[in-house]
Amino acid sequence: MTKQMSEGQRAYEAKRAAKAGMSLDKWMAAKERDRLQEERAREEAAKPPPPPKKPGFFARLLEKAQKPL
Repeated sequence: MTKQMSEGQRAYEAKRAAKAGMSLDKWMAAKERDRLQEERAREEAAKPPPPPKKPGFFARLLEKAQKPL
């Protein structure tokens, strides 16, 4: 991580890493990777959906056939 951790934070993260069976560096890298993945997922969800496609030839033909004269 780019920000410096205090001794208490470092000890807490070291305990969590030990509980997960990882080294502190590996734990912090995994934590950063998860944070980036969640950020990308939030950005994807916030993106507007693509505009609806124009109906194909046969769909338009069937729609015209359904209309009353």
